[in-house]
Amino acid sequence: MTPFIAELLGTMLLILMGAGVCANVLLTKTKGHGAGWIVVTTAWAMGVFIGVVVAGPYSGAHLNPAVSLGLAIGGSFPWSDVCSYIIAQMLGAALGAFLVWLVYKDHFDATENPGLKLGVFTTSAEIKNPVINFMTEVIGTFVLMFVVFYITDGEVTYENNSTLPVGLGSVGAIPVAFTVWVIGLSLGGPTGYAINPARDLAPRIMHAILPIKSKGGNDWGYAWIPVFGPITGAALAALLYLLL
Repeated sequence: MTPFIAELLGTMLLILMGAGVCANVLLTKTKGHGAGWIVVTTAWAMGVFIGVVVAGPYSGAHLNPAVSLGLAIGGSFPWSDVCSYIIAQMLGAALGAFLVWLVYKDHFDATENPGLKLGVFTTSAEIKNPVINFMTEVIGTFVLMFVVFYITDGEVTYENNSTLPVGLGSVGAIPVAFTVWVIGLSLGGPTGYAINPARDLAPRIMHAILPIKSKGGNDWGYAWIPVFGPITGAALAALLYLLL
């Protein structure tokens, strides 16, 4: 397992679970139709957990371009690896979105509201106010990135005294998952808490190219907010970490 493959697979699992719960809650005639926000935020948090468990020992499990950039700004990650990580995350997010469409294809076809179909793939503001929407993503990602800086890397020690560095892997997965969970519960109401450029942009692109019946537009006018908001929030968290 290379770091590139680990980031791709970890991000794929994150989006498969996260966009998957959105499909289950939003689309017509699903078992979980209308299950609500607690279900959505819990599944996203658990999606982070399994993505981090898989990718953690091999890549540190960033699963998020904003995290990669934030760690690089904070001096915890080499700038030379940032580009390859972001490419892997974008590809993994696109693959995860494709698999969600495949699993729920019949339900996409049965759903008449194009906004609900788009909502499976992307985030959006409940009240459109670009300044507030942008700041919401900045603040949510700031919380995520600031907490990540304070998660101590760990090691698993075996009986033969060999060790396996896990980074944010199976030891760190639980606090990361809880952090994402509480961000969604507390700060996710206005925009759906992208807090991850790959989480929104790659699935939005997949929504644009997949043959989804009566899918409507892609709301590209909003698409910059879940990209640049998280990047800004991660950068601010990194700078504060360095200052402290």
